[in-house]
Amino acid sequence: MENNINNTRFGKCRFCFCNGNHRDIMKEYNFNGIREVYFDLFQECFNLYLCTNGRSSLICLPCIQKLREAFSFRMMVVNAEQQLLDALDEKQTYFVNLGEPHIDIDVKEEKAVEVKSEQNDSDGNVDEEDYLEKYDDILTDSHSTADEDLVDGEAEFLARFPPGTLPPLPTRATLEYRCKQFVKELELLKGKKITPKAIKNLVTDPTQHRIRNVYMTEKLAHITNLSTILEHSNLTAFKTRRRSGFPCFYCRRIYENFEILRDHQYNDKCKSNMKKILSKSIMERLVVYVHITEIKCTICDQGLPNLNELKSHLTKIHKKKLHPEYGDRIIPFKLTKGNEYECQTCGFNFETFGAIERHMNVHYRNFVCDQCGAGYVTQSRLKVHLKYSHIKGVFPCDICNKVFNTQYKHKCHVDAVHKMVKKNKCPKCPERFTDYFDRHQHMVEAHGEQPLRYRCNVCDTVFKRRYALSLHMKRRHLEVKDKECSLCSYKCHTIAELKAHMIKHNGERTYECIVCKKSYARKKTLKEHMRIHNNDRRFVCVVCGQAFVQNCSLKGHMKAHHADYVNGLPRS
Repeated sequence: MENNINNTRFGKCRFCFCNGNHRDIMKEYNFNGIREVYFDLFQECFNLYLCTNGRSSLICLPCIQKLREAFSFRMMVVNAEQQLLDALDEKQTYFVNLGEPHIDIDVKEEKAVEVKSEQNDSDGNVDEEDYLEKYDDILTDSHSTADEDLVDGEAEFLARFPPGTLPPLPTRATLEYRCKQFVKELELLKGKKITPKAIKNLVTDPTQHRIRNVYMTEKLAHITNLSTILEHSNLTAFKTRRRSGFPCFYCRRIYENFEILRDHQYNDKCKSNMKKILSKSIMERLVVYVHITEIKCTICDQGLPNLNELKSHLTKIHKKKLHPEYGDRIIPFKLTKGNEYECQTCGFNFETFGAIERHMNVHYRNFVCDQCGAGYVTQSRLKVHLKYSHIKGVFPCDICNKVFNTQYKHKCHVDAVHKMVKKNKCPKCPERFTDYFDRHQHMVEAHGEQPLRYRCNVCDTVFKRRYALSLHMKRRHLEVKDKECSLCSYKCHTIAELKAHMIKHNGERTYECIVCKKSYARKKTLKEHMRIHNNDRRFVCVVCGQAFVQNCSLKGHMKAHHADYVNGLPRS
């Protein structure tokens, strides 16, 4: 069944250049119960690499249909070729496959050589039809001479079937074609001494059987890690939090808080289909969020302080097999009493689930960006980062003609400014808001929620936003200046301050007056200049009453005409 328009994006098809709502060649779609990625289908069909860096990654439905037909044709050709090769192998081994298991192979080979020598013509070639006829006669004669070799009941059993309908049992000559796996097993035994005692041990003790080496893929290693930890602990697994609550990882039912969700997973025993759910997950997005409180091992009921201790306990005490070299896909969360999320690694608190979810990328750097060093939990998050942060280009807004250097900034601008998309819904009324903080302000004013306040633990200063508290700590207490200019020794606290400083080096004047066309490097300077055109004379001399547009003009006036006054008062 085809996906709906919600899985499409407006743009130009990279194959036929038609505009419209198209699909992404890098994403996974479902068609008649089959998952398909058009980029992989194209590569498998034509063995060509598509460059998607800075170019369109969309494909229209007509091109998708052509690609499916090409892929189907390729599979038909591959299957037909395999059938031809199998038929050719059967023809090459036809002469040895015709023998019955009770016919002496030496007799058959000897008679076949005689027939072959008789049928050689003057050119040394063999007439194949005559050869087959005489070979059938040889087999018929062999049946009559070898009947005495049949065991009791075998003749009656063979008489129940028409001649030639039962496939012949493998012989020494046909063993390589008929029982390939058995031949491989025989090859492994070459040069080894097999004693009756060793065979007896294999029969009586099943643990003595040779265990085959299983190739461990990355996804299989993650599934093993996740299932082992979740199955033998009381961790409460959930999906990404929604506005209505916490969805159970196993059955997707939504619960209001973690206590109810934990009781549900313990009582309903919905962990029984754990491996099936994990195997269906896409490798790039395979991650499990867990709520941790009073962690216990369900095998021995021992309490453990954290998730790492649980892993060590399962491997050392209970000998469970884990694969730590493939990274960690279990992300721990904890909801504190004040409805805040506490990071279990650094102890930092967050007021929203989205904030702590982004923060966990700092601690679980399974995939690292090779351009900026940013780390991410899953590969899909790294791909989103690369797409929206490092694929630069020119993305103009069709409505207001503003130009953005990334597609993500362009999308955010269109959604917020022109479409007025309000993603933040009030959980207690139908009101919606474009910004999270606007929604929280509404909750405070309309529903009596407690306002968010962040207090500095050094000087007890209170801030409305966490970013303001973080900046305050850098400026006032830590004196951290981690933003450095690449052209001089200047250091500052924020990127905004660094950008303002860089104007001194590049000399760009991007802010232009719409009246007199003068340009300025800073927006603040342009605002001060616009007072001239608006005749905004807000700086008044307290001595003579003359007004000025800028404060510097007032200071110059005071020095020139009222030098005997200090701050508007006569000198003593």
